[in-house]
Amino acid sequence: MEMNQKELMKVNGGGISFGLGLLISAGIVFLIGVVDGFVRPLKCN
Repeated sequence: MEMNQKELMKVNGGGISFGLGLLISAGIVFLIGVVDGFVRPLKCN
């Protein structure tokens, strides 16, 4: 079965969007920072 041009334009790709990937990455980095702050508390100079 072949698809015409209109059907090809309606096909959505899989995977996560770029923005969602950035949001997940930022959340992971934030959580690492919070855990690091509790494990190694450093005084401000």
